[in-house]
Amino acid sequence: MNVADGVFDDGLDAAATRTFLDDPRHHLAVAIDDALVVGFASGVHYVHPDKPCPELWINEVGVADAYQGRGIGKLLMQALLDRARGLGCREAWVLTDRDNAPAVRLYESAGGTATRDHVMFTFLLA
Repeated sequence: MNVADGVFDDGLDAAATRTFLDDPRHHLAVAIDDALVVGFASGVHYVHPDKPCPELWINEVGVADAYQGRGIGKLLMQALLDRARGLGCREAWVLTDRDNAPAVRLYESAGGTATRDHVMFTFLLA
């Protein structure tokens, strides 16, 4: 729970954090500086009836402003992708906005390939 400002979009909820960490399909790579979390990458591996191997959905990557530009995001991505390989995943994927230049640079530098334009729909359920 000792996290630098700007790493996550919002403050951490202790119960949600515990639930996330207790789920074996959720994965979290963190960068720590002097007991302070300064970056993270999270993902979920899943299976699907028409896919022969599990896949990893990369949910989010965040690095505190003061730590950006040091290659931390790329190292976190590599750690998450290594975990996916160890789980037998043959593919990992992430969505971002085309105008999110830092994210596009990060994902390209980590070996990602932009495939085509996608549209994301959000469903507010509560």
